[in-house]
Amino acid sequence: MNVHDYLYYVILPVLILSVLLIFIRFLKGPSLSDRVVSLDLLITTGIGIIAVYSIITDQPTFLDIALILALIAFLGTVAFAFFIEKIKK
Repeated sequence: MNVHDYLYYVILPVLILSVLLIFIRFLKGPSLSDRVVSLDLLITTGIGIIAVYSIITDQPTFLDIALILALIAFLGTVAFAFFIEKIKK
């Protein structure tokens, strides 16, 4: 079993299953905080999928896209934390 077989048959199914479970948590989340955390986790899992796709297709430019998506997700999380802090005061 080489690296590409491992990525196809092990890593991608695990990532896809995790996306489905996280999306269910996103829909059922009882509070806004739960939904924001699950959205952040969805973006992080999407970054993992983009990284695996970049390795499989041997296109390193997709890693730049993953990096930009990670920066946007981080800024969104910081903005939400700032919003929660303003609400509590």
